Amino acid sequence: TVGKGEIFGFLGPNGAGKSTTIKMLCGLLTPSAGSGTVGGFNIMTEAEEIKKNIGYMSQKFSLYDDLTVEENINFFSGIYRVPREKKRERKEWVLEMAGIADRREALTKTLSGGFKQRLALGCAILHEPPIIFLDEPTSGVDPISRRNFWRLIYAMSREGKTVFVTTHYMDEAEYCDRLALIYRGKIIAEGTPDTLKQEYMEKEVLEIEVEQVVDALEALEQSGIETAVFGSVLHATVTNSEEETRRIRESLVKAGIKVVRIEKIVPSLEDVFVTLIEVS
Repeated sequence: TVGKGEIFGFLGPNGAGKSTTIKMLCGLLTPSAGSGTVGGFNIMTEAEEIKKNIGYMSQKFSLYDDLTVEENINFFSGIYRVPREKKRERKEWVLEMAGIADRREALTKTLSGGFKQRLALGCAILHEPPIIFLDEPTSGVDPISRRNFWRLIYAMSREGKTVFVTTHYMDEAEYCDRLALIYRGKIIAEGTPDTLKQEYMEKEVLEIEVEQVVDALEALEQSGIETAVFGSVLHATVTNSEEETRRIRESLVKAGIKVVRIEKIVPSLEDVFVTLIEVS
């Protein structure tokens, strides 16, 4: 159950089933089995009622590039049946929120990814729905735009709106109140970010910094040590950090690899996710 005003993250790798799930919840795809409600409406039998009470932003932003910014807003106002007396007010709100009040006559295709993203969000919530579905909304935009977009998500949550967001960015998952992790169409874990780290991470995590990451990965795998690449370092999940630190260092030195440091760290959500996938 996702509560009112909650930011609920739906996390998983590409192809896990995130977009399919969100389309079923939005009434865009009829489930082949199961049950569920959105805003009190049955996803199997009341899809049209669900659509009236939600905002949905797809990962491709669903804007018309050959229309101006203002024309896109007017179009979606009509689609969502925004009352005539509120259309102007809502249009100005979208323009201000997206930071494009001075570009209302510009073709949408001339906007940067970040501006398009905010315009798409504004168009999706013109009718002020209580529930908002965002399908990988920050895919393909720069880090600053991603951060600014999350500020908007927090603002909506503070207003009491429920936000259901899919993502494969682990850092974004930390911003959510609660998460569900999906893999191959099945939810493999659920809880707050802190709960997931505490309950689903029985092993300890060592961070290993070396000069030759790929060579080190191969050497440790040959030694039977569970390791994964995290940026420019390696993470190893172990049962005894003190004993394994010694074993890892010996394996790397034997392979002729210079070890810069090995230290125990607090596991990240990515560590949790990788561990759960390996178990699954």
